[in-house]
Amino acid sequence: MNQIIILLLLGIALLWVGAILGYYARQSIVKKRRGSIEARLQKKITQTKEEAKEILDRAHQRAKRVVDNAQKEYDERRNEILKTEKILLRREHSLDEKISAFETKEKEAKEKFEKLRIMKEEIEGLREKAKEKLEKVSSLSKEEAKKILLDNVENDCQKELLERIQKLNQEGQEKLDTQAKEIVTQAIQKYGLSQSQEITTTTLSLPSDEIKGRIIGKEGRNIKAFEKATGVEVIVDDTPGTIIISGFNPIRRHIAKVAMDKLIQDGRIQPARIEEIVNGAKEKVAEEVKQAGEKAVYETGIINLHPKIVQLLGRLFFRTSYGQNVLLHSIEVSLLAGALAEELGLNKEVAKRAGLLHDIGKAVDHQVQGSHVDIGIKILERFGEKKEVIDAMKSHHEEYPVESLEAVLINTADAISGARPGARKDTLENYLKRLQELEDIAVGFTGVKEAYAIQAGREIRVFVKPEEINDLEAYKMAKDIAASIQEELNYPGEIKVNLIRETRVVEYAR
Repeated sequence: MNQIIILLLLGIALLWVGAILGYYARQSIVKKRRGSIEARLQKKITQTKEEAKEILDRAHQRAKRVVDNAQKEYDERRNEILKTEKILLRREHSLDEKISAFETKEKEAKEKFEKLRIMKEEIEGLREKAKEKLEKVSSLSKEEAKKILLDNVENDCQKELLERIQKLNQEGQEKLDTQAKEIVTQAIQKYGLSQSQEITTTTLSLPSDEIKGRIIGKEGRNIKAFEKATGVEVIVDDTPGTIIISGFNPIRRHIAKVAMDKLIQDGRIQPARIEEIVNGAKEKVAEEVKQAGEKAVYETGIINLHPKIVQLLGRLFFRTSYGQNVLLHSIEVSLLAGALAEELGLNKEVAKRAGLLHDIGKAVDHQVQGSHVDIGIKILERFGEKKEVIDAMKSHHEEYPVESLEAVLINTADAISGARPGARKDTLENYLKRLQELEDIAVGFTGVKEAYAIQAGREIRVFVKPEEINDLEAYKMAKDIAASIQEELNYPGEIKVNLIRETRVVEYAR
């Protein structure tokens, strides 16, 4: 028991001794660590002071450079200001000198002006005195003398002025004529088209004369069926290897030609087959008509035409006027009018469009009453053509007054296309005979002074004696001449009777 107590006491004592030793050991360790931290802190502080010193040095250097640069810039600006002040001082001095010189000149000018004013007053006085003396000597006032002088100058210069004006007018007219000829020549050279000549019959070549009998058929039933279906006349004569299709309507004649070619190639010629082939030919020709119209529109570069108008244009391909193909003629007029409009600075599109459509009425003039111009106007109005296009095309035969410069171009292009050599076919003998007959009919009326057939026989211009025919009689005579021409002559198209009654009074001043 005692041993346990002793051991406990000994353990307690050792524990206390260990605690005291541990305390002192811990204090020793803490002191060592504190010394190490203080050393590190002291080192860090030293480094920080050195870095701060370097930063301060750099800052001092930079500040010094900034101050030096600022001082330098200040010195430069100060020098510039000094130079500017010197320049201003010199200019101010120069300005003062100029002002002084100006004041001196102004003073001299005032003195001269005053002297001139005095001299002017003296001259005016002398002039008035001279005028009074002159009026006393001539017995005329100032206004009377002035009028006499102006009248004399006017009389002396009037003849010279008239001669000069006449010369200028003549020179100007010559230049305008030359320029107009150049423009028309260029347009013709640029857009001259070849013209095909058409007649009222079509000749077909046969592979052999044996086919003629099959075309005629038993008791002529085949040829009768063909003529009934196509509306043409088929002439089968003794001419070897050919037959002739005759018809006034060119479209029907072309349908007959296409159908006959097909029948000859097929070989089966009998009434039922003829009707079938003719119906197919009508469809083919209708397609050809459409294609011809579309080709004309493409060649002229015109857009937005109504499909019905394009179809009517295609019908013109099978229409002729004096042997000239009307569609080719319309294309040529369109291109010529467009070229002339471009040269003259007018509306090219309106001119081309009106030129292409100017004869559109001829496509249906066999079915509709009236002139082709009136028919064309109705067609274009119905399908919504613009007014300026209708105005430009409707006066190309002078049935309507010219309302625009484009209308003049259509007339010109139409005349160029129709009148140039080779465009229209008419034998010289028949042509001259018809013109002579026209003139003879007109001259045969009492009171007619002279008559001229113009525009390839499309117009007869009659001059009457004004002392024998008054205005009312002139109207009646024009109708009588037109009626006589219609009764006595055969002619294509229409002829315009232009009767002129004029009075001229001439007097000479000597």
